[in-house]
Amino acid sequence: MLSAQSVPVVEATLPAVGASLGSITELFYRRMFEERPDLLRTLFNRANQASGAQREALAGAVAAFATTLVERPGERPDAVLGRIAHKHASLGITADQYTLVGRHLLGAVGEVLGDAVTPRVAAAWDEVYWLMANALIAMEARLYAGAGVEDGAVWRDMEIADRIEESVDAASFELRRPDGDPTEPFTPGQYVSVQVELPDGAKQIRQYSLSSAPGRKTWRVTVKRERSADGRAPEGEVSTWLHANARPGDLVKVSLPFGDLVLPEGDSPLLLASAGIGVTPMLSMLDHLVETAAGRHVTVLHADRSPAHHAHRLEMEELVGRLPNSALHVWYETPGEPLTPQVYEGRADVTRLTLHEGVSAFLCGPLPFMQGVRGDLLAQGVGPKDIHYEVFGPDLWLSK
Repeated sequence: MLSAQSVPVVEATLPAVGASLGSITELFYRRMFEERPDLLRTLFNRANQASGAQREALAGAVAAFATTLVERPGERPDAVLGRIAHKHASLGITADQYTLVGRHLLGAVGEVLGDAVTPRVAAAWDEVYWLMANALIAMEARLYAGAGVEDGAVWRDMEIADRIEESVDAASFELRRPDGDPTEPFTPGQYVSVQVELPDGAKQIRQYSLSSAPGRKTWRVTVKRERSADGRAPEGEVSTWLHANARPGDLVKVSLPFGDLVLPEGDSPLLLASAGIGVTPMLSMLDHLVETAAGRHVTVLHADRSPAHHAHRLEMEELVGRLPNSALHVWYETPGEPLTPQVYEGRADVTRLTLHEGVSAFLCGPLPFMQGVRGDLLAQGVGPKDIHYEVFGPDLWLSK
């Protein structure tokens, strides 16, 4: 927790810092990339930097952490920090990198707020930063130790064993170890990072959920080709490269699995709600439930543009059909075929479903979809602690 002398300082300056976080994070990234341009080409997502999404996510995380320190000093926002720690571990972030970040972030605070940042204010916000940084460093160290690797040593060469077109804009890639050894274990719902070298020499990284159950000789990731909706936004750099170039026999850099969207043990009922390519972690969970002959109640909700866009559609139907106490409900914006009692037209509506008491809900898909489903679940009496989600890309939940 914050020291006694820093609490009133942070409390007094939090409104000013919060109001300026957009400018602070913009300056922070600019200054850091001026010193280390290699980071933008090899570690940070260039598309998220260009759109401002990464700055927005960082601002939201810092604001949430500082607010918790002031308003609830006995707590720590571990849910937020845990999600960040897993993302960092999948990138191979190490403790020494926090010094670079802290120097530029606190420097940006001073430059944006000017004379308002007295030595006392600077010391208080330095304490906030290092409380957050040290918490993340400790979490990431535990993740590396749990994976049995040195800090940051998460990258492996993996061979593409197979490629399958799953929908009009998604393809899956089966990945195996070149030495023939089994792939490392993972928990259903987790993801890996994939790094590719683009035509301009930049090595960009993206995260993709593992879309099948653990315990096999291969991993499977399913990649949706990200296209510009309006012709102005850039195409997805890594997804476009993978769709155009990745073929069986190719080697790609892949991290060990990380991610905290994992099923609870026991027999409590589940709701798996996804939209678009958010189906991938749900497929891994469903596959695992089938493999373990789970008898728990499982309600599956999926929303998509059309049946042609629904990646792994038949596989999802088969997996749900093999679970004795399960039900599948699908919404398509454009069904293109006759509707059935379990296939609807329009946007997903969780209020039409019968939820079992004590349900644990898992959400993955675009942020508006997840926020809408979460709101409906809360209105139906599902507790906040029982609603879990995964975000592809920067976590903007706290900044909305």
